[in-house]
Amino acid sequence: MSTRLAPTAPSRSTLPPRVAFGLVAAIIGLALFASGTPSPLYGTYRELWGFSSLVLTLVYATYAFGVLAALVLAGRISDEVGRRPVLLVALTALMGATVVFMLADSVVWLFVARGIQGLATGLALGAASAALIDLHPRRDPAGVGLTNGVVSAAGLGLGVFVSATFVELLPAPRVLPYVALFVLFAIALAGVARMPEPVVDRSHPRLTPQRPGVPASVRRPFLLAALAVFSSWSVAGLFLSLGPQLSATLFNTSDHLVAGLSVFALAGSAAAAQILFGRSAPWAGATGGSIALATGLLLIVLAAATESGAVYLAGAIVGGAGFGVAFLGALRSLSAAIPPAHRAEVMSAFYVVAYASLSLPAIAAGVVVTPLGLEPTFELFGSVIAGLALVVAAEAWRTRPRPMLAAGRPAYDAA
Repeated sequence: MSTRLAPTAPSRSTLPPRVAFGLVAAIIGLALFASGTPSPLYGTYRELWGFSSLVLTLVYATYAFGVLAALVLAGRISDEVGRRPVLLVALTALMGATVVFMLADSVVWLFVARGIQGLATGLALGAASAALIDLHPRRDPAGVGLTNGVVSAAGLGLGVFVSATFVELLPAPRVLPYVALFVLFAIALAGVARMPEPVVDRSHPRLTPQRPGVPASVRRPFLLAALAVFSSWSVAGLFLSLGPQLSATLFNTSDHLVAGLSVFALAGSAAAAQILFGRSAPWAGATGGSIALATGLLLIVLAAATESGAVYLAGAIVGGAGFGVAFLGALRSLSAAIPPAHRAEVMSAFYVVAYASLSLPAIAAGVVVTPLGLEPTFELFGSVIAGLALVVAAEAWRTRPRPMLAAGRPAYDAA
């Protein structure tokens, strides 16, 4: 299937490839921006409708499962029908999800809105991520991966921060954040309508599951990437579902900006660290990032035990930086090891792990938070994930290039 940029006649109505590249990068960021928008409102929803922490984490998990279902069932659909049609459908559905959020008057509406949002986000991420490579001026996978990681983390953090600002400072807090989101999606939709179509050979869509699989030659780097994505994305899921509650407790405030500060610190430091260290060797990124992630989580455990807001914020910043660098380093290691013939099935397996990591630990935390309490729950999960991150660091360190001392052997070899 060819996905080179289709030749088009010069037209003022068609976006130049560089502008189109910026547009699809912005769509990835906007999709993650939308995923974080409801987080500052969860406390308000709980007060209005009286649901438990478990229900809250299930609402969040509905989004993650929706993304996963769309990636597995329709991850390659933009290869068949084109990037632009899929993005148009996804953005329209995301606009519909914001309308459901605006009209929500019970927790059932939240499940429906998050489900639609998850499915639409999965479609948008699959098509936009592919379009990034299509439209990149040099078709540089490393540059595309760095762009994807930075806009994803930045979008997530800004979504929480902007939503918290609206909720705290403006009227109609359950409506205005979604009105702003609707407008942003409408602008993106208008841009996609003018985007050049990168896919030349198109066919009828087929919704066939993309079977995950890991060939024997890739199992070791896949295991490392899977451990890294589990340790990093489970932290993100925990922060998005229960982080605002812990922030409000530790800082002893009902201010939504303060409550959302930890999520913004986590995602913002992840984006900044990826920019600073995104070009480092993959093994170094996975090693150093995992150590930083473990350090940040141990600071969060200490903060929960001592009820220190300052230590908690420091842990979110350090852990977020580690989260960004560790994930990017492990993903780059895996990408370099996958044979071209197995790329789709291996990446499908990778995303299964990623979105399971985003949802299942958050659900488990929702189950235990009622009998244990909020702070002990973060202490337990933070300690376990910190230990896992250190395992990732040790395994990544073993993959570093080493000098070969035997005569006639290359100067360096990869472990």
